[in-house]
Amino acid sequence: MKKIILLVFIFLSTFAFAKEVQELSWPRGETFLTFLEKYGISQSLYYTLPKEDKELCSEINEGTSFHLMLDEDDSLKQVLIPVSEDIQLHIAKQKDGTYKFQTLPISYQEIEETLVLETSHSPYLDIMNKTNNKNLANELIRAFKSSVNFRGMQKGDFVVIKYKQKIRLGKYFGQPEIIAAMVEVNGDNNFIFRHERDGQYYDIHGKSLTNFTFKTPVRYTRISSRFQKRRYHPVLKRYRAHLGVDYAAPRGRKIYAAADGRIVFRGRKGGYGNTIIIQHKNGLRTLYAHQYKFKGGLRRGSKVRKGQHIGYVGSTGLSSGPHLHLGLYRNGRAIDPLKIIKVTKSKLRGKEKRVFIDYAKTMSNRLKNSTKDLNVLIPTKLEDSLSSTPITIRNI
Repeated sequence: MKKIILLVFIFLSTFAFAKEVQELSWPRGETFLTFLEKYGISQSLYYTLPKEDKELCSEINEGTSFHLMLDEDDSLKQVLIPVSEDIQLHIAKQKDGTYKFQTLPISYQEIEETLVLETSHSPYLDIMNKTNNKNLANELIRAFKSSVNFRGMQKGDFVVIKYKQKIRLGKYFGQPEIIAAMVEVNGDNNFIFRHERDGQYYDIHGKSLTNFTFKTPVRYTRISSRFQKRRYHPVLKRYRAHLGVDYAAPRGRKIYAAADGRIVFRGRKGGYGNTIIIQHKNGLRTLYAHQYKFKGGLRRGSKVRKGQHIGYVGSTGLSSGPHLHLGLYRNGRAIDPLKIIKVTKSKLRGKEKRVFIDYAKTMSNRLKNSTKDLNVLIPTKLEDSLSSTPITIRNI
């Protein structure tokens, strides 16, 4: 636990003098309701929330870093709990001793940089030495995993990464977004480029490097609610978010795995009710919520195939009617499932392919030319507050 002692701490535009603000990690097994109980807050605060806010309370993940401030009597004064890279839950004590719940936007700075380095140990260690950004190092390894043999690299081979990174409270925040990258292996240049429409990586010829696509997991009657990252409602005067897509369908209709993967969660998950979470390749996860019941024989650790029957449509948890809530996450970041399901292709075609290849050629030339600026482009190096297990690549 980190404790930040500030004489004056600006916490959501309110001032607290000589208060201790704690940066904590959300414990395993903790839920929003058990958190309220821990601090003696009435659970009616949760049960009177709108449906979409109750669902957001189910988006809190183990290990999430959050900030908490206690009052002089050790009761909760304020807490900020991020549920995505754009929205956070805020609970604050009012003058009459009651508590108010809000969803608020997360303020951050976003930088865009080009990192150029000559390999001396391994791509992972060299990126860490330059930036101290674990997630950037891991994302590069994941992005090239299917197209590059890192063991063939020699000392002096270049790595060039053009990327975006959020910074919050002086630390890296969220996952970096690699726009394009080049890895030189024994004199040969290898490239990847992120496609704006689906966020997936493609090579210089417009071929997908993900090696798999997603399918719609249920035969639905209509889409009752779409993905909404963050929006200010001018009438309600509050921020709203819906971190998934809702497929309306009759109770009992079969639900299928959207892609190959392994079940990492099967059980009740707060307002999401009966939920299954599947881990896929490339840091992707899918969440299937409000199920009536699960398909028999499946448990945590079970491997599933794309299109395999995993459960049945229902309305468990906080739901106004039978539907499947599908969540999709890339390295913990909620993304729009419809962009992946509808757009991701194994190979681009036609005009889309021609436009992309022109872009890739231009960008690849820029990456190659960046190696001339090795000692000019100085990357940002901050404390990395995110826990991320390094992918093992032997030293060169």
